[in-house]
Amino acid sequence: MSDILVVDDERDIRELISDILEDEGYSTRKAANCDECMAEFEAEPPALLILDIWLKDSEMDGIDILKTVKRDFPEVPVVIISGHGNIEIAVAAIKQGAYDFIEKPFNIDQLMVVIRRAMETSRLRRENTDLKRKDSGASDMVGSSAPFKTLVSQLEKVTKSNGRIMLSGPAGSGKEVAARYVHAHSNRASAPFVVVNCASIEPDRMEEELFGRESREQGVEPGLLEQADGGVVFFDEVADMPLGTQSKILRVLVDQQFTRVGGSERVKVDLRVISATNKDLEQEIAENRFREELFHRLNVVPIQVPSLADRREDIPELCSHFISYFNETQGLPLRDLTEDALALLQTMVWPGNVRQLKNMVERILILGDGTGPINAKDLPRDEEKVDVEGRVVLSGALATLPLREAREAFEREYLLTQINRFGGNISRTAAFVGMERSALHRKLKSLGVVTSSKAGGRVARVENEEDLV
Repeated sequence: MSDILVVDDERDIRELISDILEDEGYSTRKAANCDECMAEFEAEPPALLILDIWLKDSEMDGIDILKTVKRDFPEVPVVIISGHGNIEIAVAAIKQGAYDFIEKPFNIDQLMVVIRRAMETSRLRRENTDLKRKDSGASDMVGSSAPFKTLVSQLEKVTKSNGRIMLSGPAGSGKEVAARYVHAHSNRASAPFVVVNCASIEPDRMEEELFGRESREQGVEPGLLEQADGGVVFFDEVADMPLGTQSKILRVLVDQQFTRVGGSERVKVDLRVISATNKDLEQEIAENRFREELFHRLNVVPIQVPSLADRREDIPELCSHFISYFNETQGLPLRDLTEDALALLQTMVWPGNVRQLKNMVERILILGDGTGPINAKDLPRDEEKVDVEGRVVLSGALATLPLREAREAFEREYLLTQINRFGGNISRTAAFVGMERSALHRKLKSLGVVTSSKAGGRVARVENEEDLV
């Protein structure tokens, strides 16, 4: 899509503009009225629309066509031309979303300056749209553990509704993937999914980013909310949204409309809102950092996204998924993981959750020799626990204990890790550690280790943990 559609009821004008543009290396299409114009859009949207305000023998004039194009094809810039131009028409066109306004008879140099700027804007918008389209494919939910199945079940229940969702969970656990999953399986799947990263946008830029802006020099620049019209807006790390913006977002949720920065007309939008946070919003409210009314508006359907520690059983499946993903997107080698490597991955600490696991897989594939399976020795080591000769380095607390107490502490930690690795499944844990199930039960009881339900699965913990401090 790199052509320009010229719409004017005067054939001579259409031909003149088209010839000028083709001499400059652009390809063009021509239309004389609204029907021909919209037929061209249906066939394939152009990179740029040059549109006459007054169209004879046309059901819609230029302003009406402009409104339709900005509603259905918001990424296409529109340059308005008119032989009856005045400031009122210019202002009306700009407010309706026109990129710029040129009065007939026009200066060719002036026309080309505007066209080049508008085509650059078109290119940037297409690139942005392509990037968002690629991102929207990142909605694959991978796993089979009980906590994961509980999460998917909850997401399935809300995909077809329009209810606002609040996703809570630690950083890197996959809250955005969950939000994209809802979008991809909803009746808004063909509409935009727009991410608002509340933590990365500068507070003094937040309102322009969200609501857009208007000016005579730059025309209309749609904000993120306008870009998400008809689809989903995802407020990532919503707790970091500035307080002043929170009150305005609250009004948008109530009215489904807003005013661009520098503008005066109300912009109506149809949005589904999904939010995410890794903070305790009730604590944020208590400390006057988050508006309680906004919390209740956003928290209609609260869903907890489990940490990777709560779904260690999914690590082999996740690793396989990431290896395939990096092979498809970066051409990195397809490699298997040995049982020892998977066992080590399932017992490691993952403060960065699924994101950290994904980064580790990518690192291994990039730095590895690209041949054979990935072994435990290929995984990054915890330098505080293993020395250069491969010996386990005792922590200061463990090294000061008598042998019997140190052995009990090691066994307790080892069995806790293995039980949680297998999602609380005693039979699988017993098979892995090489013990009879009954013997494992006796050992756990003697060490004060109990299993309990959590997030749809089972986890192990130490009974009376305060006694161990």
